[in-house]
Amino acid sequence: MPWLVKPGIAREGKILEESAALEDTMTFLSRDLLWMLLGVPLLVGTYVLLLGRRSAVLICTDLSLLREAAARTARWRRHIPASLLLLALVALLLASARPAAVMTMLAAQRTVVLAIDVSLSMSATDVEPSRLAAAQAAAKRFIHAQPSDVKIGIVSFAGTAEVVESPTANRARLDQAIDRLKLDYHTAVGSGILAALLTIFPTADIGGNYDIFGGATSASMRQVSFVRPHDAPVHQPVAAGSYTSAAIVLLTDGSRTMGPDPLAAARVAADRGVRIFTVGVGAVQRAKVAVDGWSMEVGFDEPSLKSVAALTGGEYFQASSADALDRVYRDLSTRFVVERKEVELSAIFTAAAAVLSLLAVTLSILWCRRVS
Repeated sequence: MPWLVKPGIAREGKILEESAALEDTMTFLSRDLLWMLLGVPLLVGTYVLLLGRRSAVLICTDLSLLREAAARTARWRRHIPASLLLLALVALLLASARPAAVMTMLAAQRTVVLAIDVSLSMSATDVEPSRLAAAQAAAKRFIHAQPSDVKIGIVSFAGTAEVVESPTANRARLDQAIDRLKLDYHTAVGSGILAALLTIFPTADIGGNYDIFGGATSASMRQVSFVRPHDAPVHQPVAAGSYTSAAIVLLTDGSRTMGPDPLAAARVAADRGVRIFTVGVGAVQRAKVAVDGWSMEVGFDEPSLKSVAALTGGEYFQASSADALDRVYRDLSTRFVVERKEVELSAIFTAAAAVLSLLAVTLSILWCRRVS
């Protein structure tokens, strides 16, 4: 079972893991059985009545031992075993009603692929010092904020995509991969999504006839084999967002100019249960920026990014400044490290009932000096 933690906090490259915390009020999945608790006051009243009439069942039948014990123990002590048994009964009744609570837990998600747009518009300086430089700095901080066992992959895309670094836990290699990002022409958002998927499922039949990597001679194709075995089973679609072992963060500042349709690529991700978190960098509205001495209009397709996130069970973020981009990555850190999940607590209540019952019996035996 995953370690239980409070919402993760990225600080100095580490996630501070803390003890479990209930996020919502406890609920009962079989609350109709709670009516049995009405019998508890009846039991208490019966016990008090029997004490008043001095006719309670004696645990110790040897009266001489009973008198000796009563002389050297406090009168309240004889009520402790009965109280513990009553608490054990209450715990069992609550367990039968299937208590549950929403808790924050360490996520099972242990692979994150960053798909970063490196089209020429990423050199625009409306996000200081430039969109690409801000994205690189924020990506590095995000990488170092993850637990050490989380693997991270780096994919870049412009007109085609490239696997800059396959998923690894080596932070130094990831930093070097981020530094190697270079600008190129065009924007193929769909290729970036499919390339990211292929780093998660290297032998999957993904991409169809699209030239995702720009030809078999590309560096990414030489480094990673994406050939689907002939005997590999045909993939059966699963529920969107149900694959909790990996996720994709897609960062772009432009609209698709070539390559696969981003929504078609997102459907491939959704069929495999992989969530895509989309980040739009820069201004939503198209604006003119100077790139290599040329004036060009840039702007990202916000409706498309929102649709990609919604289709896969992810989220959409917009970052118009370096600070905003940092906040987005900090927010994403908590989503990847922890998840809120409803957990049934019946086993805990049953275990508590067993411990209370055992303690009640043990105290009765010890205090009455009777082992039978």
